[in-house]
Amino acid sequence: MGEEGIVLRERLRLLAEYVSDLRELQGADPQTYSEDKLLRRAVERTLHLAIEACLDIGQHIIAREGFRLPEDNKDVFAVLGENGILPDTLLPELIAMARFGNLIVHDYARIDDQIVLDILRQRLGDFDAFAQAIVRYMEASASSES
Repeated sequence: MGEEGIVLRERLRLLAEYVSDLRELQGADPQTYSEDKLLRRAVERTLHLAIEACLDIGQHIIAREGFRLPEDNKDVFAVLGENGILPDTLLPELIAMARFGNLIVHDYARIDDQIVLDILRQRLGDFDAFAQAIVRYMEASASSES
């Protein structure tokens, strides 16, 4: 896997860092969250970075393996699922996360604080499951190259 493995490991490290940062912010109560614009910005931006790390990892794998080109960010996860890298059970959550990432970037004035808090409190495990699937892929690729 060589250079590609280095890139993937670095992106996985960043993803773990972002998720760790988000876990530190999970205890924010709704009122504090809605009143603290810096906290809201920190959570939203860190979620955005975590989503982008997942997309970047997916795009690297798609290019390396020569899979079909994704039509959009949501499709990155679909392509990985089609090729057995991501479990089908995780795909709806990751596709929803890609949609949320688009909302953060393109329609940031409409971000619903409650949705962000729900993601913060209930969906961070999706990032962990994604990372585990990528590690399994990397291990399988390394053993097939040996």
